[in-house]
Amino acid sequence: MALADLSPSYANTQLHLHSSQLSFLSTHLSFHRRHSLRPLPRTRNARISCSVTSNEAPVAVQAQDQKIKPECYGVFCTTYDLKAEEETKSWKKLINIAVSGAAGMISNHLLFKLAAGEVFGPDQPIAFKLLGSERSFKALEGVAMELEDSLFPLLREVSIGIDPYEVFQDVEWALLIGAKPRGPGMERADLLDINGQIFAEQGKALNAVASRNVKVMVVGNPCNTNALICMKNAPNIPAKNFHALTRLDENRAKCQLALKAGVFYDKVSNVTIWGNHSTTQVPDFLNARINGLPVKEVIKDIKWLEEEFTEKVQKRGGVLIQKWGRSSAASTAVSIVDAMKSLVTPTPEGDWFSSGVYTTGNPYGIAEGIVFSMPCRSKGDGDYELVKDVIFDEYLLKRITKTEAELLAEKRCVAHLTGEGIAFCDLPEDTMLPGEM
Repeated sequence: MALADLSPSYANTQLHLHSSQLSFLSTHLSFHRRHSLRPLPRTRNARISCSVTSNEAPVAVQAQDQKIKPECYGVFCTTYDLKAEEETKSWKKLINIAVSGAAGMISNHLLFKLAAGEVFGPDQPIAFKLLGSERSFKALEGVAMELEDSLFPLLREVSIGIDPYEVFQDVEWALLIGAKPRGPGMERADLLDINGQIFAEQGKALNAVASRNVKVMVVGNPCNTNALICMKNAPNIPAKNFHALTRLDENRAKCQLALKAGVFYDKVSNVTIWGNHSTTQVPDFLNARINGLPVKEVIKDIKWLEEEFTEKVQKRGGVLIQKWGRSSAASTAVSIVDAMKSLVTPTPEGDWFSSGVYTTGNPYGIAEGIVFSMPCRSKGDGDYELVKDVIFDEYLLKRITKTEAELLAEKRCVAHLTGEGIAFCDLPEDTMLPGEM
C-alpha cells in the first residue's frame, strides 16, 4: 500500500474555496480491491511513499480529474478480492463512511471500532473517507497507516483529503466530528459563528455529492445548532437524516442512576436527554426505569434526583477535564457507536434512545425549527420515530423550556448561516458545553 502526496504550490489559498479551486490540494490514500492496475498519468511534483512493498510501481493520483480514482496496489490488489474470496461471497454491499476531524482523538478510537464491525456486523464491508485539514494531513497519513497495519478484513478502502466535496462523494454515513474548541475568553456566540461556517460548508458539500439518503451525525460542538446549520445547507437531504450527538449524555445519566440504585447499568432503561448538548440539557428521571420500575419508585431521594443527579450529568465533561487533563475521547467514540447502532438495530420493545433531531412535527409542543434532543425509537432501518408515550411534570417542563430558549437564541445567532436573515445574538446566558471549564 502506498501513501500518495501531491505537493504543488498553494500559497495564499483559502480553505473555504469551492472544490474545483481546491482539487489540487486534496490528496488521497485509497485501497481498491481489484486485480488489474490501470496506470494513471504522473502528476508533476508528486511524491510517493510506500508502506507495503508492491510488485507494481505506484502511480500518482491525477488530482485535477475528480472522476479518476487511485488504483489498487500492494497486498490489497491480490489478497482482498471480494469476488475471489470464498468467505466474502455472502457479504453485503460496501458502505461508504465519511469522518471529519479524522486525525483527532475521538476518531482515533472510533475508526477502529467501526473497522472491527461493531456497528454494522461481521459481514458488512466498509470504506472510510477521512476529512482533515492542511495542517492535520500528515496525521491523517498516520491514521491511515495504523488502519493498514491493523489488518481489518472488513475495511476495504481508505481515502484521505481536505476537500469535503471530494471526501463526501457518495457517502452513506457522515460523522462530523471536527470543530474548533472554545478557547479562553471566547464568547459562545463567536464559537457558534466560527464552527457554523465549517458546518455550513460541509452541509453544502453533502448536498452536492453525498448519497441522497446519507445519515449525518454531528459531534462537533455546539452540536445541536451545528446540525441545524448543516441541515439547512443541505436541502436535498431529508431533515430527518440529521442527528446531533447526545448519546454520551444519556450514557452518563444511566451510569449515575445505576450507581445510586446499586445495580448494573444494563438494568437502566428509557433514559432521555432533552434539549441542548450544554449545561441546560435535561436528564429525564421521570420517564426512566430501573429493572422495569419507574426510577422514583427505586430511588426515593427526590432532592438527589432533581439537584445532584441532574448537575452531575450536565457537568460531567468538565469534571473529567479536571481529572484527566483533556476532554473525553474514548467514551465519546463509544457513544457514537451506540448512536449508530440504535439506528441500524431495532429498538428493544418498550425502550428508546436519545438523539438531537429536528423538532418540526414533534408531539411534545417543543418549538419547531430547531435540533433538540428527544426520545426516539427505530426499526433498525436507519430511520426513527419520536416516542409518544412519555409523561411530563412541572419540574421537567420548566427545564425543557429553559433549554428550548437557549436553542432558539442560538438559532437567531446563526440566521446568516441558515438562510433565515440577519443574525441577532441574545443568548439568555453564556452557558458552557459539557466538556468546557
